[in-house]
Amino acid sequence: MGQRNTRGRNPLLERDSELAAVDEALRGIGGVDEDGAATPGGPRGTLLAFAGHAGIGKTSLLAEVRRRAAARGCTVLSARGGDQEQRVAFHVARQLLQPQLAGEPEDGLRTTLGGWYAIVGPALGLCAAAEGAPPDQQGLRDGLDWVLTHLAIRRAPMVLVLDDAHWADAESLRWLAAFASRVEDLPLLLAVAYRPDELPAHAQSFKDLPGRAGRRPLDLEPLSAAAVARLVRGMLGPRADDVFCHECWAVTAGNPFEAVELTAKVRDRGLDPTGSGARLLRDLAAAVKGSGLVARLERLGTSTVRFAWACAVLGIDIPPALAAAVAGLGREEAADAADALRGARILTGVDTLEFAHPLIATAVYRAVPGGVRVALHGRAAWCVVDAGLGPAAAARHLLETHPEGDAWVVQQLRAAARETLRAGAPDAARRYLARALREPPPFDERAAVLYELGCASLLTEPATTVNHLRAALEEPLTDSELRHHIVYRLSQVLAHSDRLTEASDTLARESRTTADPRVRLRMVAEQFMWDAFRADEPGHPARSRRLERLADRLRGRDLTERYVIGLRAWDATLRGEPAPVVLRHAERALAGGLGWAEPDRGFEVPVLVALTFMYADRPGRAEELFAAGIADFERQGWHGAHLSFAYTLLAYLRFRRGRLAEAEDFVRAGLRLAERVGPGTPAHWYAVGILIEILLARGRTCEAAATAEEYAFGRPFPAAVVFPDAQIVHGELLLARGCPKEAAAELAAAGRRLDPRGIRNPSWCPWQLHLARAEYADAPERALATAYDAVYRARRFGTPSAIGQALRAAADVSTGAARRKLLEEAVDHLERSPAAYELACALVALGAETRRTGGCPQEAADHLYRGLEAAAQCGADGLAETARGELTAAGLRPCKVPGTGTDTLTARERTAAALAARGRGTALIAAELSTDEPAVVRLLSAVYRKVGTDPEGLAEALGREGTQP
Repeated sequence: MGQRNTRGRNPLLERDSELAAVDEALRGIGGVDEDGAATPGGPRGTLLAFAGHAGIGKTSLLAEVRRRAAARGCTVLSARGGDQEQRVAFHVARQLLQPQLAGEPEDGLRTTLGGWYAIVGPALGLCAAAEGAPPDQQGLRDGLDWVLTHLAIRRAPMVLVLDDAHWADAESLRWLAAFASRVEDLPLLLAVAYRPDELPAHAQSFKDLPGRAGRRPLDLEPLSAAAVARLVRGMLGPRADDVFCHECWAVTAGNPFEAVELTAKVRDRGLDPTGSGARLLRDLAAAVKGSGLVARLERLGTSTVRFAWACAVLGIDIPPALAAAVAGLGREEAADAADALRGARILTGVDTLEFAHPLIATAVYRAVPGGVRVALHGRAAWCVVDAGLGPAAAARHLLETHPEGDAWVVQQLRAAARETLRAGAPDAARRYLARALREPPPFDERAAVLYELGCASLLTEPATTVNHLRAALEEPLTDSELRHHIVYRLSQVLAHSDRLTEASDTLARESRTTADPRVRLRMVAEQFMWDAFRADEPGHPARSRRLERLADRLRGRDLTERYVIGLRAWDATLRGEPAPVVLRHAERALAGGLGWAEPDRGFEVPVLVALTFMYADRPGRAEELFAAGIADFERQGWHGAHLSFAYTLLAYLRFRRGRLAEAEDFVRAGLRLAERVGPGTPAHWYAVGILIEILLARGRTCEAAATAEEYAFGRPFPAAVVFPDAQIVHGELLLARGCPKEAAAELAAAGRRLDPRGIRNPSWCPWQLHLARAEYADAPERALATAYDAVYRARRFGTPSAIGQALRAAADVSTGAARRKLLEEAVDHLERSPAAYELACALVALGAETRRTGGCPQEAADHLYRGLEAAAQCGADGLAETARGELTAAGLRPCKVPGTGTDTLTARERTAAALAARGRGTALIAAELSTDEPAVVRLLSAVYRKVGTDPEGLAEALGREGTQP
């Protein structure tokens, strides 16, 4: 990058405190103290922000930062914002990072960037964007974070200098402002200079420095009269008298740039720097800026003026040949003009040209007559494309031109939008397409432009996207494929805007008019999908029957057919059809592949299929699918709502397996991602609901209540279905807080909403389990009936976890021998399930019931010890405390928990465990051991009790003990 003239021969006056801060920061990133000794904490990074109005010396100060950093052997990265480049996406990021990476061959670059190559490469101009969906903005920022962190560590110590941050492009500035909080953990000095009145709101991080920096932004003050006198005498010699120097200070108000320029004018004019010449200073000062500068420029001649105008339009880092082409000058004439402008201290540089100061650039640009300026931007766009710099480089100029119905302009803007959208800058793409629409495009291209504009606005302005796509559908479309894509995209954005009914209706209307059976099938499939998420859908049973008939005759030949089959598996889960039926359809959906990041598809159906395995007691299979899905998201650079959903639902999976601490970690990660996307989104409802359930299971009821209050988790509940059901979770929270009547009302309302829709699987919607407990005190008979209905439904679904959980709920509202029998049966089922937390609950309840009813003390103790151990392994602290209380009441020592491990397994149990860990079913294990399946079940139950894990964790447990499966 060509460097602005910083008058390096002039000393930095009255900047001692700022330079002291710079030296301290440079020592910090080098890991040394003032005496050169290593600091105890090692290198530490710092953010230094220098604020001040134009001409106050920010650029000179940053030049000194670069000089001192280079003298200490630091790697220096430099960039600056430009008034004309503010709307060029990633302009500053490219200045910073591209020189550090561009020299590597493609293979080396792929090695350096690893999985981030396809995500950050297009944004940094290092490679062309690949086909497929672009990364989301958060994913791209994460990638840029990784690149800068990687460079800072590899090339430490590092100094990153950003001048004129107020003019940096929005994409780069948002990234750097967010990254600023991380510099303390790196051997990195981030030095930023800006005009405080012009800094955008999204860059406020530069005003709120990281804690260890301990400083506010360093506000640069005007020079004192004494400092200006030193500056003047340094340039004009000691004969400049006090009156003259004081007048220089007065007319420039201590502005260093103006003082230097004024002194240079005095020298050029040969003015006597004494009191007699002081009266001329005000006129000379006026020529330094504004109209005086323009008048000075005009005296240089027409060709020179035109060349200066072309440079002002082009911005920064100006190739002389390109400026000559825009100005319409020959090579020699342009070279003469550049020399004249350098001599007048307006331009600087040779290979690339720059204005000597942003104040000069701004004054020259504003002096260009309006009509000429528009024409120059239009010519600049053409010259940029002709020079091979691409449509994205031309687009910023086209934004400044007047609409004229030029098809070439529309073509360039659409190409630029595609390029910037794929690079991860949807806002820039939206600006280009909006301008293309105003051109306007040719009649037969208008619908395509509206569609592209809708796609660019999808993540940032969903309401605007809906308007664009609906307008596109109203155009006389002859391209049926384009029309179908518009409909798919419109239904998607409506659904993601919590307008599921409109999404479904849009697909229904269009499916009736299309003649292509494959297109109609896809529209029907997507309508089924959005209907599955509608909390207010009136005809769910009828839809289920239609879906069943359709899915049963499909073979999964393409993605659309597999989506339909996957939706059938999910619908069967909701309705509580037998688990083998559910699993058969889920495996059919996966048979031909079901990626989570398919182009032009949502991720909803693959997620539903994965959850189907979870509810059907196949958590290992579900985790495999989630791992593959998260990898898909990571490869695409989707680190926003997509990754939030993935982490959140993975947390739910761990919760259902009883791994509560892991579940809490995952859900909090998902919640952090959801908060970066924005408040009130479906991702928030998922994350907060799951977090509340986890906190309740861990015995932290007060924290769960505080979380609900913080995120307004309550009525009105979302129109879209979320997992777990928000109303049921709210009822569960009310029950845990000791509000059974309020809980019963909420849970009964959930039942009235779900039951008519045929959603009756207590594994998915356990409202009956909690309702029975809430009703027990006031209506025990009704509570028992509610619980037994849930048991019936659970038995129909047939998974051990669903049956065991329902039986435990029935036991909670039963008395006498029936209670103990139900708990024993619940334990029996849960021992054969992956639901470790539910098993712990059942064991503690069974142990307590056995003790209270006078059963065998040893049996009660065994149940309680096992329950305590399982609760501790799950992280269910509240349940563990309950178990300790029961053991104390029984006269036992609750602090001593029996150890477990594979060393307690018999040889036969070890063999069964090893085979189970390798994925063998009970029939194969029975054949291997020459026994029957019931015996194998008993063997494995004993293994799970001793090892303290479920079948999915056996390989890990056996590996720890040196037993190879």
